[in-house]
Amino acid sequence: MLTPAFVIHSRPYRETSQLVEVFTQDSGRFTLVARGSRGPRSPLKGLLQPFTLLTIAWRGKGDLKNLTQVECPDHSLRLGGDRLFYGLYLNELVYYLLEAHTPFPEVFDAYARTIMALADGETPELPLRRFEFLLLQALGYAVDFEYAADDESPIQPELLYGFERELGFVACERAPDPRTLFLGAHLLAFAEGHFDSPPLLQAAKRFSRLALQPYLGRRQLKSRELFLKRRNSLG
Repeated sequence: MLTPAFVIHSRPYRETSQLVEVFTQDSGRFTLVARGSRGPRSPLKGLLQPFTLLTIAWRGKGDLKNLTQVECPDHSLRLGGDRLFYGLYLNELVYYLLEAHTPFPEVFDAYARTIMALADGETPELPLRRFEFLLLQALGYAVDFEYAADDESPIQPELLYGFERELGFVACERAPDPRTLFLGAHLLAFAEGHFDSPPLLQAAKRFSRLALQPYLGRRQLKSRELFLKRRNSLG
């Protein structure tokens, strides 16, 4: 049976094969061996590309299974310029944060929507922030944007709140790190899924980085490094 999937990462394996990290709708993220896929006559040579919705089949026992069939029902989605790095960023989040062999169908659907939005030329900040917020929720790391964590009082639009990891938002006027301070009105907008202004998007980006960093650990995301190098090269 064929299953919808995206290629997240691939690397050479032996002389003509590849190890392909896939993110599937039904089985989550895992690694497959694409035997002979780097050979000059392999029908898989041009198919196993990132940002392309594929349908695949595999077989085998153990953690490392063999890719047996690949079909490409849609055209490849091309991400050019900065959007390529945004796509690579999504792939790194999936690779590092999703437990292998665990289905996350809601994350898969959100990933597909985000890649499509990037390819269609939509302003990237909005779909990226929506994906990050949904990812936190799917992983069980969601934060309450409507009530303060210390006394469970309703968030007030005019007040400032400090974000404390593994706790939530606490009313305060100052914080050791000003990046952890958020306006109550922004938090209430997050609760409604609204990111419809530049200040909201900036605050959402700041929150996502703070919330995701503990789970990424000390990993340096390659997509960010490449993005900054490109920006610097363009002056």
